[in-house]
Amino acid sequence: MVQTVNSPTPPADSEFDDVRGTVLCIEDNPLNMLIIENLLKRFPGVTVSQAMTGCEGVRRALAEAPDLILLDMNLPDIDGLEVVRQLCDQISTQHLSVVLVTADSFSINVVKAMSLGAREYWVKPLSIDRLRKDLPRALRRAQAGRGRSERG
Repeated sequence: MVQTVNSPTPPADSEFDDVRGTVLCIEDNPLNMLIIENLLKRFPGVTVSQAMTGCEGVRRALAEAPDLILLDMNLPDIDGLEVVRQLCDQISTQHLSVVLVTADSFSINVVKAMSLGAREYWVKPLSIDRLRKDLPRALRRAQAGRGRSERG
């Protein structure tokens, strides 16, 4: 049984005020989703949408074209590798940026997903330190790639 904890929105840190973008989080575990959502609330310029299955995540990614996808590798319907396969064209042509989020150590599926265009992988549980360091860079890289493709 999963228990939802109502926690107040954490205060935004001024160092995160210039971090902007849209993030689609594809995660089937409600507790992990809550943790990620609460961590991302520290970034007032970041908009978050959620998908609880791989198929829903693919649909939302195609419809919303987020700047960044945080993708759980172990989903109930299709795994993260299959999500990356289905988004492969958007990753290469629209510079869709995918970060794999996994509790597993580096695995063959992570290697395969990265060979198909996933940018990197972050190990669960995510922390504010990880996001402080890597989220701004990942969003800037994704937005810069999109800017080049729109001009070219």
